[in-house]
Amino acid sequence: MGKHAIEQHPVHLGLGASAGTEPRFTGDPAWYQAYTERHADDGVEGRLISQFTFRTSWESWEMHPHGSEVVICTAGRMTLHQEHADGRRDSVVLEAGEYAINPPGTWHTADVDGEATTLFVTAGIGTEHRPRD
Repeated sequence: MGKHAIEQHPVHLGLGASAGTEPRFTGDPAWYQAYTERHADDGVEGRLISQFTFRTSWESWEMHPHGSEVVICTAGRMTLHQEHADGRRDSVVLEAGEYAINPPGTWHTADVDGEATTLFVTAGIGTEHRPRD
């Protein structure tokens, strides 16, 4: 048994109620590609557990086509923005201890008020990004 820092080593939840420590997170597209390849056998049922501290608003939108994403604010304050398939947009302010759910196929981004730490439970296979407008 060992301990790990979640911001450095995310966790993968896989089939058969398995859990495993991921390699050091680099944030680049190659890390995500390698993650997808490592866990291809779990398909859309796998989940990535990760945590990030943000000091600026997100620079892009993202969308997870194959499952919901849980966004849990653990410190600070952030505004989560969602754009639904019908074009409707919603926003919600999250403070420490609060969460929101991004439904499958919903584009989302966030604005950060100062600093915010957020824990994510993500259906990561097939994640897409687009520039923020």
